[in-house]
Amino acid sequence: MFIQIPDVLTPAEVRHCRQVLEAAQWVDGRQSAGDLAAKSKSNLQIPAESAEARELGELILHALGRNATYHSAALPLRVLPPRFNRYDVGMTFGTHVDNAIQTVPGSGGMRMRADVSSTIFLSEPDEYDGGELVVEDTQGARSIKLAAGSMIVYHASSLHRVMPVTRGARWASFFWAQSLVKDETCRTMLYELDRSIIAIRTEMGDEHPAVHGLVNHYHNLLRRWSEL
Repeated sequence: MFIQIPDVLTPAEVRHCRQVLEAAQWVDGRQSAGDLAAKSKSNLQIPAESAEARELGELILHALGRNATYHSAALPLRVLPPRFNRYDVGMTFGTHVDNAIQTVPGSGGMRMRADVSSTIFLSEPDEYDGGELVVEDTQGARSIKLAAGSMIVYHASSLHRVMPVTRGARWASFFWAQSLVKDETCRTMLYELDRSIIAIRTEMGDEHPAVHGLVNHYHNLLRRWSEL
């Protein structure tokens, strides 16, 4: 799974995020990394418990709620509150894998499985050089650098890295979801089936028997594979 979703945030929402983050207190990003990842991590983050993180996290969760493509791709059961990072000149994050189990802030220690990773870019590509997100999967290493407000969604099990920034600053939000469907292959199959159903509905209309049959098949597979 490697899915680009444009315009998750509106231009006004991106501007608001940037204004709030400009005034926020930034800390060393290594504070939130595991022992191995901390050795290759050089960036800044705002504390997850800060008022700014909570406000902007709610904004992004609201935006995800209206985005059908994200729900089709991730089939989210739980979404960890979004976090925010910044890479200035010389900052980078070497190859690593995200923690499989994440603690939900403010929950008293509740934990969730991280199945799906997402990054929403908050800087335009021409604002900085370098800083590409590189994700390794079965298709090889893929480099991604999207317009502000756009998002990349990929399997949390993937090795990935952020290339060194050589000019400007790269701002982003990142978060994880625990999916209703734990198995990566099954989740991808459901996404592709859903995309096909949407295309067939456009061609044949909602009342065609083939549409009803495929929708029924989709929900039966979701019923079979989902975990609640």
